[in-house]
This record gives sequence, C-alpha cells and structure tokens, in this order.
Amino acid sequence: MKLGFEETQAAYSSGSQNARAWTERWVKDQLYCPNCGNSQINQFPANQPVADFICPSCAEEFELKSQKTAFGAKVVDGAFRTMCERLAASNNPNLLLLNYDLSHHSVKNAFIVPKHFFVREVIEERKPLAATARRAGWIGCNILLKQIPDAGKIFFVRDGQPQPKESVLAEWKRTLFLRRQSMDGRGWLVEVMKCVESIGKNEFDLDDVYRFEMQLAQLYPNNQNVRPKIRQKLQELRDHGYLDFVSRGRYRLRSVD
Repeated sequence: MKLGFEETQAAYSSGSQNARAWTERWVKDQLYCPNCGNSQINQFPANQPVADFICPSCAEEFELKSQKTAFGAKVVDGAFRTMCERLAASNNPNLLLLNYDLSHHSVKNAFIVPKHFFVREVIEERKPLAATARRAGWIGCNILLKQIPDAGKIFFVRDGQPQPKESVLAEWKRTLFLRRQSMDGRGWLVEVMKCVESIGKNEFDLDDVYRFEMQLAQLYPNNQNVRPKIRQKLQELRDHGYLDFVSRGRYRLRSVD
C-alpha cells in the first residue's frame, strides 16, 4: 500500500478541494474492501446523496471524510433527521475517516467505522441554524467518535504505518454479529462493549462491569433491570465469540485471530 498521493499538482484554487481530490484518488487506488477483501472499491458518481464509494464485489458502501488534523471526539455529518432514518437502512454506508499530511502529500491515518456501530446513542443533534442563515432552521448532527468502542475503529493505516490486511479483515469480521441485532439490542451491546474496554483489562469480573450500572441506567432510563441486562449482553457477546467465559462471573476479551 502506497501512502503518497499520486497527483500532487493543484487542480483547484482551494486547498480543501485539492485535498478532497487527492484523498478520493488515494482511496480508489489503494484501499481494499474490509468486508470481502476485494482489492479495489469504486467511486460513486459525483453528488451521490450519502455514499462516496462502493465495493463492486459485495456492495458495501463507504462515506469518506478527510482532514489535516486528527479526528477528535466528534465528526460533523449531515442532516440529523436523515442520519436517524439511515440507521436502520441496509445501505447505510460505513464511515471512512482519513487524516493526511499535506506538506508530504501522504496519508497519516485511515480507519473505518463499520455501519453496525451506528446506533442512536452515537448521533448528536446540533442546534438549528439561525434565522439569518441561508438554510435557516436546518438541523445537522455530529457522530460521537468517543462513544464508539475501539473495536469499531478499524485502521488501514495507523501513524503512517499500513496495517496487515489479514488483521483488518479479521477485525471487521469480529463484530459483524451486530448487524443481525435489533437497533435496541445493538445499542446495548455496543454500550457494554465500551464498558468492557473501559475496564482496561483483558480478563475481568462481572463486578467490574457492574461499576457502569449508573451510567447505563442514565442512558436507558426506561430499563429498571440494568444488572440482568448487563449479564444478558455479556452472555450474547460470549455466544458471538467476542468474549470467552473463564469461570463463574469472570470473562476474557478474545483476541483477534
């Protein structure tokens, strides 16, 4: 995988437009599909409403966002209502985030957030645009990257180093079970996954997860049985191979093969 941009001659007067053209070309030429491993993903025609790329083999769709600085806690996205409608759609695109070094015309980081990690809890509604704005009253949204577990951030390139393709494909496959869940069930699983990661240990006890009981109760105020729900989701994560059962009340994060 080459990290440098093939075309470095400025085609536009705007630096952001040039960067967009260069990063799109890089994705088209260098990236592969993390779902099926196909060696190339194709670019949609311009002005596609949602997605930017599609895999010609398995039809996975991808939305690209690129910037010079590293991505922080939030990523600005489009209309809030449209995003909420997309959550349950089969063609909701995966989010591809690319961080580039313009002085060296190269990619620093490129990672993907699989669409099955997009649950309502990670979408933040922004304030409506002011009455004086051209699109007065329009409501956008932010994607809360900080609310997505590390398992939902799969790197093609990390700190200027391409990651092994086999590792990328294995990490993708590891969480595909989330696609088969209802939106509510998926939300709970993602939250429990995040709690498990926050413990900071590969092997942990049930009591370690119970420490997040109040946090989960605030997130799901209509659920009056948080501890049983935690146990249920840990059981599901074990059944799907995300966790291993060690002994009564004790679990281990399964490593990526």
